Formats: sequence, C-alpha cells, structure tokens
Amino acid sequence: MKIDNLIDRKLLKNIDIGIVISTLLLIIYGFISISSATHITSGGSIGTLKIQIVAFILGIMGILVILLIDYKTFGDNYMLIYGTNVFLLVLVLIIGFSTKGTRGWIDFGPVNLQPAEIVKLGYILTFAKYLEKRKDNLNKLINVLPAFLHLFLIVGLILLQPDFGTALVFIFVSIFMLYAAGLSYKIIAGAFGAFLVSLPVLWKFLKSYQRDRILVFFNPELDPMGAGYHVIQSETAIGSGQFLGKGLFQGTQNNLGFIPERHTDFIFSVIGEELGLVGALVLLILFMWLVLRCVHIAKVSKDDYGMLVCVGIMAMFLFHVLENIGMTIGLMPVTGIPLPFISYGGSSLLTNMVAVGLVLNVGMRRQVIRF
Repeated sequence: MKIDNLIDRKLLKNIDIGIVISTLLLIIYGFISISSATHITSGGSIGTLKIQIVAFILGIMGILVILLIDYKTFGDNYMLIYGTNVFLLVLVLIIGFSTKGTRGWIDFGPVNLQPAEIVKLGYILTFAKYLEKRKDNLNKLINVLPAFLHLFLIVGLILLQPDFGTALVFIFVSIFMLYAAGLSYKIIAGAFGAFLVSLPVLWKFLKSYQRDRILVFFNPELDPMGAGYHVIQSETAIGSGQFLGKGLFQGTQNNLGFIPERHTDFIFSVIGEELGLVGALVLLILFMWLVLRCVHIAKVSKDDYGMLVCVGIMAMFLFHVLENIGMTIGLMPVTGIPLPFISYGGSSLLTNMVAVGLVLNVGMRRQVIRF
C-alpha cells in the first residue's frame, strides 16, 4: 500500500478548499436541523446529535486516513473490495435486523451499522476500476455484459433486504459512470428500455408498502391517513414556511409531531417550514457547490480511474439530493433515502465524509511530479 507524506507541499497545495468548505457548512447545517427536528431546545433528547457528532469525528479521522493512501491503491485491490462488498451484503441478510420492513442493519452493541452505506463507496471504487480496464472496448458485448453483472449482483442482494431506494442509488451511479467511461448512449437507452419492460415483473416482487408508496406518489389522497400521510404532511409543512420560514425551532408542524421521520428522511420538511424558501435555497446552493467541485476534480484528474471515482461519488450525492428533496415535495416516490450530511444517521454521515475524502484524494494527486 502506497502511503504519501502529507507534509509534501505538492500534495497540500492541491487540496480543493471549495469541497472542504461546502462539506463543513453542510454538516453544520445538518447539526442545526437535527437539533430542531429533535426539539433539543425544549427538552428533547440530545442523543441523536451526540451520535451525529461522534460520526463526524470518525469521519474526520476517516478522511485523514484516506488522504494518506494513494487512491490508485484501491483500484489495485478492487477484487478484494468487491468480495468484501458481497460478504457484507450477505452477512446483513443472515444476522441483520429489520427496521420498517428492511433487513439492512447489523447490531454491534452501542452502534448499528448499515452495510449498504459502506458498500456504496466500495462499489464505486471497484466499478471504476472495471471500467478503466475496458474503457477502449466498452461498447463490445463481451465487455459490457460483465459490467451489468458487476452491478446486478450487488443490486440483487440489496433488493433481498428489501431496499428498493438504495438499489436505485447503485443504478443511477452506474449509469453516470458508464457514460463517463464512454459507453454508447444507445446501449444505455436499450438497458433503460429493458428495465421499463420488466417493470410489471418487478412490481410482483415489491412489498405491499412499496407498492403503496408508488401509487400515492401519483395521488397522495388515495390514502391520506396511510401511505399518503407522509407526503401530505411534508408538503403542508414546507408550504407553510413560505419565503422566510417560521423561524428556527419554531415550526408548528415540526413541534406538534405532524412531520413523520422528521430528523431522518423528512428533515428537509423541517428546513422548509422553519427556514422557508431562503433556507432551502441556501442548502441547495451548498449541494450544488459540492457537486460542481466533484465534477471539476473529475475533469482535472490525472487518470481515468480517478475521474470515474469522482463521477461515481458526484452521482451518489446528486441522486440522494434529488430523491430526498423530491419525495418531500411530492415529485419523487417515498423511498427512505437520507439527505447527505443533513439527515440523522451515523453510517450515512461517515460514508459521505469518506466519499469527500476520496474526491480530495484524487484532486490532491492530480498533478504531482516526483523526483
């Protein structure tokens, strides 16, 4: 494993300050939002915020470790990483426990681990290496079919949990990475067409609550006190915030408990109610800043592997933001996807911070010349 000296100025000068600042601001934004959603100022539990802070500290340590390792080392060990991904997903099916119908967590005593979050990064690192090795011949059937198998094994294991929302993350990320690697848009369109054709078959494998979420996406009023309740209350809260919001910690829908999962999946509803359109736009600008910096580092990376890793991480952030915010305002089905850096969840925050560390890793080694 190749370890670099971080004192090397050639590395330090290439650290992307924009990513560092946008990430820190998003995390602070998340701490404040979680504090409001859990009613800390009015006697609510501070435990969730403590866990989030611990995850932040571990994330800082994770970033520092990642920066010490040349990112190409992960590519050199992509088979080991892929095997670990499969092992973790099989393990959670055997010894994991269920929450809201999904067997996606492993109990480690004081903490619960969600392996799918870790596997997201492991998958990006391995898929990027596969695409780099076959980049020049990717449009040949002999190379593109294994690429889809690389994806389908992971997605299949996640669907067994079942976690349809997380499975969509892997599909979305893969499409971006395949296109960035040079796969013809015709093949991508064909695969998408095959997916659409298979929807009637996939529908039969969905749980009843997953079907209800899709149906109420088109009309929440079909079940206003059941599957449609989340979306109706979320839209009410966000709409009541208007331009400037009701004020931090002052949201009536939040304080009266009408917003479901308000510190996790629907935390954007709390933001919309209490900080209004202005607060929501500030959050979106921070996310846009982070995504654009990831795109920039992908463009200036010194090799295809680094570029593809950055594209994958950018796509992961982008899908989470679009899906999470979209479901709170009725534009996307409810899938339980967290809002990066904002929603409560130690595994999610730690994974996202390590993802940022990987992007910084690629950026800081983009033009290093060693003598």
